Amino acid sequence: MPAKVLINGYGSIGKRVADAVSMQDDMEVIGVTKTKPDFEARLAVEKGYKLFVAIPDKERVKLFEDAGIPVEGTILDIIEDADIVVDGAPKKIGKQNLENIYKPHKVKAILQGGEKAKDVEDNFNALWSYNRCYGKDYVRVVSCNTTGLCRILYAINSVAEIKKARVVLVRRAADPNDDKTGPINAITPNPVTVPSHHGPDVVSVVPEFEGKILTSAVIVPTTLMHQHTLMVEVDGNVGKDDILDAINKTPRVMTVKAEEGFRSTAKIIEYGRDLGRLRYDLNELIVWEESVNVLENEVFLMQAVHQESIVIPENIDCIRAMLQMEEDNFRSIEKTNKALGIQ
Repeated sequence: MPAKVLINGYGSIGKRVADAVSMQDDMEVIGVTKTKPDFEARLAVEKGYKLFVAIPDKERVKLFEDAGIPVEGTILDIIEDADIVVDGAPKKIGKQNLENIYKPHKVKAILQGGEKAKDVEDNFNALWSYNRCYGKDYVRVVSCNTTGLCRILYAINSVAEIKKARVVLVRRAADPNDDKTGPINAITPNPVTVPSHHGPDVVSVVPEFEGKILTSAVIVPTTLMHQHTLMVEVDGNVGKDDILDAINKTPRVMTVKAEEGFRSTAKIIEYGRDLGRLRYDLNELIVWEESVNVLENEVFLMQAVHQESIVIPENIDCIRAMLQMEEDNFRSIEKTNKALGIQ
């Protein structure tokens, strides 16, 4: 029997997770929810998803009926049929859903990176914490930036023990569909304090990095991707070729060459379009090959993160771990990657 997955919040992350679940042969989407009758709600129905109202209120249901969008009921009508819920609600709403819906109905739930690490049993990345999250009830898939950092640090750490990592994150100001946040004409420290929260977020996944990772972040006026510059001190005699080999062996990490035209995040996104990816999604972490360098015992590199899609395969693997569907993280990763067409 395929696992029954409910997607609570059919937005930027939720709709991608729903499509990814539908592409697996060991799980199925039993429903998706929306708070308002917009075009995404209508498209969900047209794609064949059973639609439920995220807020259990008769007046809210009537809004959908008046808009001519058929719904099956509210989330309370489907919640107990689910083996697990993937929460795609906006920041802070996920915790409210956890306390008010998931826990009272005793259903497993995955929260996203906008929620706090302390609000769940553990924090998930398929490379680092799959086994720790195996069979857990309430888990957070960490944010897009943290996911990217976890992947690259896994690669480096596989060939040389990491002693200290310093990272500067250049973050996009808003997503491409955001018509509220921008436009801006500024570079904004976010947060203005140093170090930023991204280091502790990595530690929530990899506790042994406590005291080893320091981050700072700024927001710039772009919507396409985040960019990171890493300076990683390692214990061991490694060269550039060793690091590149480790990167190329790490799942969900792709190297590109500026000399082949990958000069910017815009060109990387264009590559996603040319690949024919749905929504031009790039689930892989992208590392510029020319940026990889080793001076004495310090590794340098630059990478790009597609914030809308990098966490999607992690959600799929997290489902398998929490429902104890596959013991081996690399077998789950391979299965997910094959279904999603990840290189």
